[in-house]
Amino acid sequence: MKTTAYDSRYKSKTNYWDFKPSSMAYKVLELAPPLNKELHLLDIGCGEGGNAIFFAKNGYKVTGFDFSTVGLQKTQESAKKHNVDIHCFHQDINDFQCKENFDIIFSSGTLQYLLPDKRESLIENLKLHTNQNGLHVLHTFVKKPFVKLAPDAEPQENLWDSGQLLYFYRDWKTENFIEEIKPCNSSGVSHAHVHNRLWTRKP
Repeated sequence: MKTTAYDSRYKSKTNYWDFKPSSMAYKVLELAPPLNKELHLLDIGCGEGGNAIFFAKNGYKVTGFDFSTVGLQKTQESAKKHNVDIHCFHQDINDFQCKENFDIIFSSGTLQYLLPDKRESLIENLKLHTNQNGLHVLHTFVKKPFVKLAPDAEPQENLWDSGQLLYFYRDWKTENFIEEIKPCNSSGVSHAHVHNRLWTRKP
């Protein structure tokens, strides 16, 4: 099975990523709390499981996939430690097609690995397999001519155009959209990333 750069990053006993959930995950609790019924959530690119564990602990039925088998193993170990159930499977986002319906589809920091010619078809597939009034919460990195490429950028990353993510959901109800430039020091060299974050609901 093909390994990824993240397999080596995730091999440490400690977490490569901060295990705290993304700020976007807290917004999911506000917009779609699992109060009156069980809500099924898909975490695309669940990594080491920080967001997936957070969702499961807050009452969501969680399914997640990632291309890193090491990350998936750590997710399952963390789920056992926190006494929650998460269904995980190994998958390349470029080969993924949703076959069941979800109430919430969440992805943070993974969509830039999706090839440009597969973006529209995957998003249309995800929209099709979302229940009425369902929520998509998505984050990706975008390109700006005045922001230099990160020194640790990977060859397989495909930065999105500014606002492209929002365009694909022009027929949905936008709950919130943010574009921001944030400093980063992940490679030991100061640089910046441009982020697009979208919370959108199926009408």
